[in-house]
Amino acid sequence: MPGYGIADDERGLLPWSWAVEQLTVARRYWIATVAPDGAPHSMPVWAVWHAGSLWFSTGGRTRKARNLAAEPRCVIHTDGEDPVIVHGTAELEHEPAAALLEAYIAKYGEAPPDPAENPIIRVRPVWAFGIVESEFATSPTRWDF
Repeated sequence: MPGYGIADDERGLLPWSWAVEQLTVARRYWIATVAPDGAPHSMPVWAVWHAGSLWFSTGGRTRKARNLAAEPRCVIHTDGEDPVIVHGTAELEHEPAAALLEAYIAKYGEAPPDPAENPIIRVRPVWAFGIVESEFATSPTRWDF
């Protein structure tokens, strides 16, 4: 922890299974995108962890959808004290698989809006970071994909 250096050993590092659990159970996530003029844009979204990616719905004309269409690199993270931060690449999906829609309904009790007008966005992880606040000195962990 001193100087935020890299630990000499792996004691305290978090397993990827811990990150998947956090990504699965979180209710709210924050997505950060970049506008064409380089300005950051951050918004809360509902999302599901499914098939190795985070998926969320948004209006097709929202700032985040337009930002991601122009620049697909983004960051999305869980809300709360023990966050998982996913750096990834977004893809717009207008015909999501039935299993994804079922996972969304199971989690939130309702289907996302019509994907034909409000695309489902898949964020494929490039790398992720997790930390347990109560174990700040030993738990910071990075995963590369």
